[in-house]
Amino acid sequence: MQRPYLLSIDTPWHQFPPLDKALKYPDGLLAIGGDLHVQRLVHAYKQGIFPWYSDEQPILWWSPDPRMVLFPERLKVSRSLRKNIRNGGFSVTLNHAFLDVIAACALVAREEQEGTWITEEMMEAYYALHQQGIAHSVECWFEGRLVGGLYGLGLGRVFFGESMFSLMSNASKVAFSVFTRQLQAWNYALIDCQVHTTHLESLGAETIPRTLFRQLLDSHCEQDSCLSSAKKQLAMTSFFNHSSE
Repeated sequence: MQRPYLLSIDTPWHQFPPLDKALKYPDGLLAIGGDLHVQRLVHAYKQGIFPWYSDEQPILWWSPDPRMVLFPERLKVSRSLRKNIRNGGFSVTLNHAFLDVIAACALVAREEQEGTWITEEMMEAYYALHQQGIAHSVECWFEGRLVGGLYGLGLGRVFFGESMFSLMSNASKVAFSVFTRQLQAWNYALIDCQVHTTHLESLGAETIPRTLFRQLLDSHCEQDSCLSSAKKQLAMTSFFNHSSE
């Protein structure tokens, strides 16, 4: 029976098995163990691998097939969502409240999974990435309150989405849509959504073969990135001038 590859904390940070060694069930489980050092994380994401585990588990590394992605130019914005973006009283920022966003995301369970998967260890690791200008947060505000947002990694012209949360109806969709339009304006090629969710599918995300996903990473992860650790206010209206989409 095929088993996932075992990593130790002494395993070189660049040493992962080939993606085609990932298990079919559970879908995409590739390796167990290792650590969340910045170098290992960055290398993993560039290979199409990400960590996902809960407190009672060792670090689990995944590369599912197919992969859920969004090409920024294929973003779907419904008429009602566009109205919320224009007139709902929301504002969207970049890198203003990373720790608040990841803490809020930690309270949200993934589809078909009980409990949180964002452990204290993961929060510390992604904050270290944020301090180096690699991990980023997108915040959605309403009347001065943080009501939604998301975080992930920017490597080259690829954004690797990790998690999102919403405390008001459509707040995470507003944050994601406005940010995606900004990424499109910056000529980003791809947003990695990892696994299928109906929420992201409604926004235009689609599944592609893992082999194609890896080819896209090889093409775009080493390009210059427009993302930095700088705080930024994102435009709410300039990307939503058409009546339908």
